[in-house]
Amino acid sequence: MKKVGYLMLIAGFLTGAYATALDVESTLWALFVPASVVALAGVMILKKQARGDARSAAVLSANRTELTESLQNIVASLDDIIGAGTSIPVDEIRHHIDDRLRDDLRRFVEARESLVHLFSLQTYADIMSEFAAGERYVNRVWSASTDGYEDEARNYLEKAAAQFREAGRQLDTAS
Repeated sequence: MKKVGYLMLIAGFLTGAYATALDVESTLWALFVPASVVALAGVMILKKQARGDARSAAVLSANRTELTESLQNIVASLDDIIGAGTSIPVDEIRHHIDDRLRDDLRRFVEARESLVHLFSLQTYADIMSEFAAGERYVNRVWSASTDGYEDEARNYLEKAAAQFREAGRQLDTAS
């Protein structure tokens, strides 16, 4: 069904473009309007297919695992960086963030849509609020590390870890 949607979208778009390119001063509306309807129908088919894919049991199960594992990895990585204390020079913290957190942050963000389907919109909002705050703190740590502000970088590492722990706790509670 996905292929049909894409074919309708492509055919409608190309036919619509053709209808507008035939004459510089006018549009062949008898061709353009049906082409637009076909393209819109293709978009609707694709949206319906994507919605169905997002709610499939296999995707939801895989994404639940991704959400849980990525949050656990983020917290563990932050705890390792915090635990290393001053043995990591402040200007190196950003490299540890890039090396250890970025993939798990990306994994969580890619799977986050399933929170709504697995639980509820309110649960999604609660978890994402904590996650977003943690992510902002990580970005602040990265910037402070780059600028050499050691106290700020180390303080916000703790705050980021606390936010991600809370997001993980809420995810566990929802499960």
